[in-house]
Amino acid sequence: MIGYYSPSYKRPKSAITQSVYPFVTYVVAGFEADEYEAEGHKIWRVPDSAQGSVSRIRNYILDNAVEQKIVMVDDDIKAIYRWQKQKPYALDVNELQEFCENGFNMADELDVKAWGMNLLGDKGAYREYTPFSMKSCILGPFQAFNNLDLRYDENLPLKEDYDLSLQILNKYRKTLRFNAYFYAAKQHTNTGGCADYRTLEKEKQQFKLLQKKWGSKIIKIDRNTKGYDINPIVKVPIAGV
Repeated sequence: MIGYYSPSYKRPKSAITQSVYPFVTYVVAGFEADEYEAEGHKIWRVPDSAQGSVSRIRNYILDNAVEQKIVMVDDDIKAIYRWQKQKPYALDVNELQEFCENGFNMADELDVKAWGMNLLGDKGAYREYTPFSMKSCILGPFQAFNNLDLRYDENLPLKEDYDLSLQILNKYRKTLRFNAYFYAAKQHTNTGGCADYRTLEKEKQQFKLLQKKWGSKIIKIDRNTKGYDINPIVKVPIAGV
């Protein structure tokens, strides 16, 4: 059995994932649960103490969900796509569930604890001759966990997905990423959620903490972009793709 969960905070009116994929359950702290229910959302009401940062609420889901196979998605997902005949094709409800079932079956066969999909919707980021990656970071908008025994670092609430991916790669030496699939989300343009405490200064502080934890050979700044790129470049010292 697969559990589909989306941590949500201060977005009773702007959370959109459930409108596209209604089998997803929003995980909401008790103090605002009534507002979500008033909007007709399907929710998992959790203690207020479970909220406080995205790392904490994600850990609560991993610790308390009844399922061992968990798909965790952001609450602002507009669609999940796959490349088909050189064009992006949006998965409907049944297709996404079938993809997730197949994803977990493949994860079982490969003994993988975490799997996900491409983070870019740019066709140039998808190489048909590399349909899978085995050492990529699996980022927050779509993460699937297969009876995972590791947890998010609550000191890194803005880089928690990078850190957990590195924890998994460090311990298990592999993840699984389906490169033909990608997500489209509002992310930084939406209100509530991480946007309530994300600033450029905090992003820089979180980058330094992540780099201090894993080292400058693994965590690097992208110096090829104008301004400051909040997403680090990750160089995993593991052979393979």
